[in-house]
Amino acid sequence: MHLPQTPILYIPHGGGPLPLLGDASHARLIRFLRNVCADIERPRAIVMISAHWEAALPTVSSATEPGMIFDYGGFPPETYQYTYPAPGDPELAHQIVALLERHGLAAAMDSERGFDHGTFVPLMLMYPQADIPVVQLSLVDDLRPETVLAMGEAIAELSQQGVLIVGSGMSFHNMRTLMGGASDDGLSRSEVFDSWLNERIVGDAIAPAESRVHLRTWATAPEGRYCHPREEHLLPLHVCFAAAAQLGLRGQNVFNEHMLGVRVSAFRWDA
Repeated sequence: MHLPQTPILYIPHGGGPLPLLGDASHARLIRFLRNVCADIERPRAIVMISAHWEAALPTVSSATEPGMIFDYGGFPPETYQYTYPAPGDPELAHQIVALLERHGLAAAMDSERGFDHGTFVPLMLMYPQADIPVVQLSLVDDLRPETVLAMGEAIAELSQQGVLIVGSGMSFHNMRTLMGGASDDGLSRSEVFDSWLNERIVGDAIAPAESRVHLRTWATAPEGRYCHPREEHLLPLHVCFAAAAQLGLRGQNVFNEHMLGVRVSAFRWDA
């Protein structure tokens, strides 16, 4: 059976469970997450690349019934009672490992891994019914851009098989700035990097092969290291970009807002 090309998404998941608490500073993000999949045909499964899972090798969650990982602190008691009872998909997990290995990447499976907040927070808004199987793919803890780009290229074909690939992170993630409150300096510096990022993902101004080189050396981009002192929230984008480029999909910006005093973007790739 031929399945239509499923879009690929890179989304911000916000601060901890704040989107689920209806936090006013996240109002636009909450609205975006609730609607971002409205025109996407129901996927047969979701692969989440969360900024909140790093492993020594690319690792795939293979639990049949994943639990919850409340990897945040200092929030109201109800935020530690959330459930997202979507099933896992061990067969898809095995397929992902095989794809990674075929691409020359040693990979592993984790049958104990539950849903971290980079996965369950956005999915509770995107697919609140929790009835679509979800598999997580980790980052690699050395945070090498070349590795995550290769991971994206390896799993690209899944989006032609009814699987929704979602990178969950934040296009700006300097916690000192985010926690320090709005400032003209933080906003202007975030907008410099945001513009650089958009130029490499949206439209045809820069060829995908050139954009790949730029993303591999993202730390030399204007305000790159200011926006990402540590890059774990950016690298899910690399996975998504590389998967999309492998398939010749076009990128568009689907969320470009001031949030927590800085500029934040989300991207979608379509045929």
